Parts: sequence; structure tokens; C-alpha cells
Amino acid sequence: MSERKFDTLVTRLQPSVPGCPFPTIMQYVRNSAIRTCERTLYWRHAEAPYELTQGVHQYFYKKPASSDVHAVIMATVNSYPLARLTLDKAVEIYPQWADLYSGIPYEELWGSGGGFNSSAFNELEFNGGPEFKITPKALEKASTPQAITQVTPDQFIVLPLPDDNTKYIIRLIYALKPKRAAVSMPAYIFDELEDTITHGALQELLVLPNVPWSDRELASYHAKQYSFTINERRARANLGNVRGSMAAKMQPFM
Repeated sequence: MSERKFDTLVTRLQPSVPGCPFPTIMQYVRNSAIRTCERTLYWRHAEAPYELTQGVHQYFYKKPASSDVHAVIMATVNSYPLARLTLDKAVEIYPQWADLYSGIPYEELWGSGGGFNSSAFNELEFNGGPEFKITPKALEKASTPQAITQVTPDQFIVLPLPDDNTKYIIRLIYALKPKRAAVSMPAYIFDELEDTITHGALQELLVLPNVPWSDRELASYHAKQYSFTINERRARANLGNVRGSMAAKMQPFM
């Protein structure tokens, strides 16, 4: 997947903000790209399905580098949709929350022969040890995952934590945005959002105080264009490339 750097848009903005330093334009282009992705949900990513680990409730998003997850669009386990809950709602429905392996201490999980925090020299080849086995007690609070929520931006939580009755395959689709330190984003997304990002950056640059390029009338124009193109790109993201046929249906007279 090819990337397009934010600085490729600088030359397009420079005539509207003469004298503005290159790093400043670059900064506002990135800020506009972040804001545009948040409002349009245009940059979407489908994770490859993978199996959840029994007794484990917290997982990292497997997302592209230099991106953050802004919104989860779809989450399923074994093709059944998970409830996408806010943190407040998740705490309300699952007040006991979920603890790794039902809160069983690691030394109990590994057992006395596992060498957990042991200073004894391990003479086995490649430091091998006893096979890790999850005890029934570790899955005491486990069940079929029903919901997904988030505590930190890079991780999500399934509730309740998965049991060992079957394999649970999770599939996620979510909307992304660039990180604050990002210097680029996928070219096919940037190309689609270029006009919107341009208007968003200029509406902010043109109202900076005490600068020679300040122009509030022009900033107002770009603000209106930004609002219009945001709505158009958001609608395009929801509709995609699919076009349905239109038909009129006569309503019966009452």
C-alpha cells in the first residue's frame, strides 16, 4: 500500500498563505487530515480475523502504523455481532468487569513446577519448562463474548472473557485517523480527501493572529467549503461505490 506524505499538499496551499513557513503549513495539513478522518470516517480498515485467547479479555488493535482507531464500525465473534458499548454502558452491564484468567495469580496458573519467579537454574534445552495449562478456576468467570468496549486508544476489551467451550474468531472493521506524529497516510485515502483537507487547513491558517497572510474573509470561504465537502465525503463513505436502482411505488388510496 503506497503512502502519500502530508508535505505534498504544501505547494497547493502556499499561494493562499504567502510567507507562511513550510513546517507551519505541514502541521495544519496534518491537523486537518486528522479532523477530516474523524468527521467523515472515510479511512476504514478491516482486520484479518483471528482467534481470541481463552481467559484473556484485552487485545491490541492490529492497525496500520502511524494510525489510531477512531470508531469501531463492526465487531463480530463467530459471525455473530458484538454489542459495541461505551465504557459507561459496559460498566453498567458488566459491573464485575473482567480480569485476566479470572484474576487467578500467575504463580497459581503456572504451578509449583513452572519456575515462576524462581532463581533456580533452568537446565532444560532452550529454557523449556512445563506446558502451560489453563485451570478450570481460571475460566470460572469466562463465557461467550457478547460485547466490545475500549479503555485505551490502542486496545479493546471483550466482555465477558472467552471460555474454552469453542474457538472464538473475532472480526473487526474500524475507522482510522493519523497519529499526531504521522507524516503520511495511505495515498488512496489522501487523494479522496485532498480537497477537504485543503479547505480545513486553510480555514485555520488564514485566521492566525499577527501574521501577514491573515484573511478572515477568505477563511470564511474555506470554512464553508470544508463543511460542504465534509458532508459529501461522509455520505460517500457511507454509500461507497454501490449504486442501487430507484423505483417509485404507488400508495393505495384510503
